[in-house]
Formats: sequence, C-alpha cells, structure tokens
Amino acid sequence: MRGLYALKPWYTRRLTSIIRVAVARGLSPDVFTAVGAVSALGAGVAIAYGNWILALVLLAGRLAGANLDGAVARARGVSRPWGFVLNELGDRAGDLAMFAGLVVLAERTLDLGWGTGWATGWVLIAAVCATLPTFTSLSGAGAGAPRLNGGPFGKTERCAVVVVATAVPAWIPAVSALIVVGSVVTMLVRLRTIHRLLDAPAPVAHPAGDR
Repeated sequence: MRGLYALKPWYTRRLTSIIRVAVARGLSPDVFTAVGAVSALGAGVAIAYGNWILALVLLAGRLAGANLDGAVARARGVSRPWGFVLNELGDRAGDLAMFAGLVVLAERTLDLGWGTGWATGWVLIAAVCATLPTFTSLSGAGAGAPRLNGGPFGKTERCAVVVVATAVPAWIPAVSALIVVGSVVTMLVRLRTIHRLLDAPAPVAHPAGDR
C-alpha cells in the first residue's frame, strides 16, 4: 500500500531534463533540498491566505525538490549520509510550514479568534499525527530496516488534501480528521512491515561448493 508515492518514479521521469542539467553543471543535490524547503515555506504562506492555486504550485515544487535531491545524488554518484539528514530536515520543515499555514487559515476563516477554535485544534492534532509515520520509519531504519516511504497516507497525500482544505476552508476539520486517521493507519502499516523485515531469519551461509 504505497499510495500516491507509487507515482514517484513517473514524477521523477518528468524531471529528467532538470537532472541532466544538474549533472552537466555539477549542481549539488543540496540545492534541490533547499528548493523544496523554500517552496514549502512559500506554500505555508499561500495556504494561510487561502490561495490554493499558488499552494498547489509551491507544494508541487516541494515534492519536486524532494524527488530531485535524491535523483541528482544518484546520477552524480555523490549520495552521502549527510544528504539523508538534510532531506529529512527539509521534509519536516515543509510539513511544519504547511500545517502552520493551515492553522492561520483556520483562525482567519473559521475560528475568528486565536487559540479559541475547535478547527484550529483539529489542525494541531493532525500536525502531530502526521509525524507518526516518519518517526516509525526512522525508528525502523535505526534498527536496520530500510527507510520506508509512501502510503497509504504519506507526504504526497498530505499535500493533496491540504490543497483541498485551502480551496474550501469549511472542510478544514474534516481534512484534519482524515490526516489523523490516515497517518495512524500508515504508521501501523509501516510498523507491521518493519516488524516483518526485522524478524525475518538471516540467510544461512553455505560452505563454498555446497549445492
């Protein structure tokens, strides 16, 4: 159950020309990590003002940056652990900016008073729950499992539904509830996968020539 993350290879292929230019000019993958983070910050502002078209464009830029940093690193043969750290920090900053914008939009359009509205509360709960799949994946990676990404409700799905909430602010509580449920389900799916991977028996080494 990979959700919209299954479209990542297709999306990366659409960005092939950018990858070629980056390789030809020796651009650092960190440039694209920064582009993704800046796009996410801009998207947060667009969300706060209810501009869903600009939010859509900038969140697409965020996803493009997240795709390109790894793709360029692999194409140039410069993948490194520090790049992984920067990518994770950029993703977390992007989520924070997106939800901060949604909090402002909820206050402006539904609650009309800072800290007093139930819609804002739903967004804050959603923001916390959205971290659960990532914490689960990083915990598994720390124990030796692969870093899991994707659905059923991952980063791409979060971006998509936040754009919907930006376009129709009255749906912010419902969208927030969807993020809560989807994030918890994704966490459980990843936990099950990590448990299976970590509990898999190690392959038995056979002596040379033993068939």
